[in-house]
Parts: sequence; structure tokens; C-alpha cells
Amino acid sequence: MATRKPSPRSASASASFNLPAIAALIDEGGDITIGPVGEIPCVATATGYDQCIALLLRRDDESLTQLLLRLDAAIGAFSDDGPIDEINPPPDPRRPRTSRR
Repeated sequence: MATRKPSPRSASASASFNLPAIAALIDEGGDITIGPVGEIPCVATATGYDQCIALLLRRDDESLTQLLLRLDAAIGAFSDDGPIDEINPPPDPRRPRTSRR
């Protein structure tokens, strides 16, 4: 199988690709990870500030670029909106909370 060279158009598109929130997070010691988690084929995570910032599922027909843009937006909105978790279901409000001492 021959390896394709990127077209000049795709090379210029990637050169203008900007992810300011991801860059700032990494500059401040945070990190991002993209890949499978358990049986989930693709997840994008961002951690920093001693906590999880975002757990995003890659949507059907979503490109990697689109996923990275969503991750960048989630990181950028973190200070106003808090963490985004598309992986873990929210707690059931009907279920009583138990203390773990």
C-alpha cells in the first residue's frame, strides 16, 4: 500500500489550525489524551488544575479535527461551566447518597 502525501491544500489547512485552550492547558502543566478507553473506541480527555476538565466521546462521523475543536472549546469554557463529562452518567437524584468513611 503506497503512502499518500498530503495535498498542498490539506497542509495549509493544518498550518492554520489553532487550539489556544489546549495550548494554554499544556503550557500550565495539564494534558490531553485521545484514544480508546475500555470498550469505547475513542475518547478525548483533558486534565489539569488537579482535576478532570473534559471527557468527550468521539461522535459518529466526527473527524479528529472536530473532536479536537470540541475539546478546545470545553477547556475554554471550564472556568465558567465546569467539567464536561460525556462518559459517566450523572448520578440518579432518586438514589440516596452514601457516606464513605
